[in-house]
Amino acid sequence: MKTEKILSPFDGRVIGEMPVSDAAEVESAIVRSQAAFQKMRKLPRFVRADILLKAAELLKERREEFVTTIAGEAGKPLYDARGEVSRAIFNLTNAAAEARRFGGEEVPLDMDAGVFEYQTTDSQGRPIALADLDSEALNRMRRRIGISRRFPIGPILAISPFNFPLNLVVHKVAPAIAVGNSVVLKPAPQTPLTSVLLQRLLRDAGLPDGALEILHCSVPLAESMVRDERFAMVSFTGSAKVGWHIKDIAGRKKVALELGGNGAVVVAEDADLDLAAARCVRGGVVYGGQYCIGVQRILVQQSVAEAFTAKLIERVRACKVGDPMQEGVDVGPVIDQGSALRIQGWIDEAVAAGAVMLHGGPRVGAVIQPTVLTNTAKGMKVEDEEVFGPVLTVNSYDSFEEAIARAGDSKYGLQGGMFTNDLRRAFQAIEDWDVGGLMVNDVPIYRIDNMPFGGWKESGFGREGTKYAMEEMSDIKHLVINYA
Repeated sequence: MKTEKILSPFDGRVIGEMPVSDAAEVESAIVRSQAAFQKMRKLPRFVRADILLKAAELLKERREEFVTTIAGEAGKPLYDARGEVSRAIFNLTNAAAEARRFGGEEVPLDMDAGVFEYQTTDSQGRPIALADLDSEALNRMRRRIGISRRFPIGPILAISPFNFPLNLVVHKVAPAIAVGNSVVLKPAPQTPLTSVLLQRLLRDAGLPDGALEILHCSVPLAESMVRDERFAMVSFTGSAKVGWHIKDIAGRKKVALELGGNGAVVVAEDADLDLAAARCVRGGVVYGGQYCIGVQRILVQQSVAEAFTAKLIERVRACKVGDPMQEGVDVGPVIDQGSALRIQGWIDEAVAAGAVMLHGGPRVGAVIQPTVLTNTAKGMKVEDEEVFGPVLTVNSYDSFEEAIARAGDSKYGLQGGMFTNDLRRAFQAIEDWDVGGLMVNDVPIYRIDNMPFGGWKESGFGREGTKYAMEEMSDIKHLVINYA
């Protein structure tokens, strides 16, 4: 089988080799996934839960192997890679818990007198008025029960991004297993090795053969799978451009899209400026800013803008830039040279159009220096698009209403953040700012993995977070029983 070398984005060294799947291997994987689904759908809840719980235990034991693989192929700083593994352990454990309790509900069928009257007939099939019914007849009418149950829908095609090669894969795979589906995974081409480790781990935990297939394949083959009606659903995380293309070609199957963002943070005059500055740096430049919910646009009330900006710059300067495999490094490379050239080009375009660089430096290979710009405006890519790099824009505002309007003036709507001690503003913001999640006294990067997660507008639709993803990956059958 043909293989492809997977390279470090920092120094180009070989991290490992990945088999490249051709059309025949794609077809075989789909067939195996179909067969595995027939096993998965019949497994008792406790079996699916035990597999996920065992996988979490094995991940704890193999933590360092996953950490070094993530850091190597994704260029992620070690402490961030460790955080990703910890989140994946929680995700697997939480999916095990949800697998045990995920079910349906009783649907009340005796809510409306008019419906009862309409549905009630005598022995000749003629309607009987409610007033003419005796108590026993009324009791018989009450003795219908509706039971809504959720069932797995079939093989899931999961397409995952490079920036979280373990946890964003687990966000798709664990809920699918928990509800009883099989998965064919196409990982990001830059970071497939972590997925192979996860596949081995799940097999060791008892997952049936074929329940998780991994295909490192070309874009045309991936598109053929998106079109393939044997998949019940496509779950995609990645860029808006690719996501909406997937929706266009997916046909009748379910589609869940977790797409991009250009996260905004509003800092009010009553905010804790030290906390706000520290969190904006953590959410904006660490790991090269490669978070779909990362901080990109910061809006600060005019009266505290100078003080906040000084604190922000101080913390940006303190970030250690370098080899992600070394302890203590905050900012390593972006995923490849092409991305670095694009990001640097957007910075240069903004400065040429009137933006002022408060902090930055020359690009070195795929390493972009943490950059802070001010005097940016709509029409600049650093404001309108998703940078996906260590770039922050900082601008001031006068009124809170102006800030929320500007924060929401984006084609994206994934998550936002705001720093204020006025809860009235928080409730005003969530009404007027169309984002999937709003973090008060924190930045949009905040995510606990059982939260409902997803966006508005071009940031996609559908929700991740274990229980919510399980709902997306299942469908309802409704049973009505007349036991009168």
